[in-house]
Amino acid sequence: MMEYKGYIAVIGYADSHDLLYGNVINAAPYPIVNFMASDVEGLKREFRISVEDYLSWCEEDGDEPAKPFPGKLELPLYQELYRRIALAAAADGLDMDDWVVEAIEQKLTGNRFPPPTSVSQAAPSP
Repeated sequence: MMEYKGYIAVIGYADSHDLLYGNVINAAPYPIVNFMASDVEGLKREFRISVEDYLSWCEEDGDEPAKPFPGKLELPLYQELYRRIALAAAADGLDMDDWVVEAIEQKLTGNRFPPPTSVSQAAPSP
């Protein structure tokens, strides 16, 4: 994964074309923020260009760019799970939101996905 200006790209390799590619996963309403290159430096450059293009498209169209991960998650919980979370949070002296965040953080400690690599925020070169 790579990150630029808060936007996250998942990276892959297309063996059939011998190219690296990336897909920005948090750029609604434009699911077309994709890019490719033959080497890592080129991929980083294309990622920056893609994000800048996305931001320009939003501005031109009068659309608000997607906020890079808004930080809000609504979960439909079945009643028994809700009750168990409420009891566990109370036992730990936390409100439910804080308890859930802490539980998720603990689960992610063994995260199978490494944190995204930040791409320099320097302006893309033409």
